[in-house]
Amino acid sequence: MTNIQSMTIAIKSLYEQDLCLWLQANINLLKEGKFAEIDLENLLEELESMVKSEKNALKSNLRVLLMHLLKYKYQQEKRTNSWLYTILEHRKRIRDAFQISPSLYRFFEEIFNESYQDARELAAGETGLSIKIFPPESPFTVEEVLNPDFLPDDSPENIQ
Repeated sequence: MTNIQSMTIAIKSLYEQDLCLWLQANINLLKEGKFAEIDLENLLEELESMVKSEKNALKSNLRVLLMHLLKYKYQQEKRTNSWLYTILEHRKRIRDAFQISPSLYRFFEEIFNESYQDARELAAGETGLSIKIFPPESPFTVEEVLNPDFLPDDSPENIQ
């Protein structure tokens, strides 16, 4: 067995024992240009997992934001500062995600309608209101959802 083969086996076994140490070892190998010794299979798996995780976090933040915007619009009498905080917090999380990875904006647009449908179900479940109260298509545009100053209009003619 060559030295490179034994190093590769050691790195792969480290993956199962200590993820942070494994990552640091692979980072060091990359910096040193020792590409043959890198645990490529697990590294690719971890990188793909990171992308999925970022997308799942964005989707989750969007669902929560949309749900609270729906609650804010359709339950004016129950509005709380907690709802406003949640709207603010999840907008910030989404904005932060876009700052770190601007390419996530395209994914955001792709999942917007699906996330709105999820938010309708969540809002109905949390409020006890019929899902029919919430329109089948989002009453909010992408721009409104991301606008830090936007809150849904609560005038009676806009409430169904």
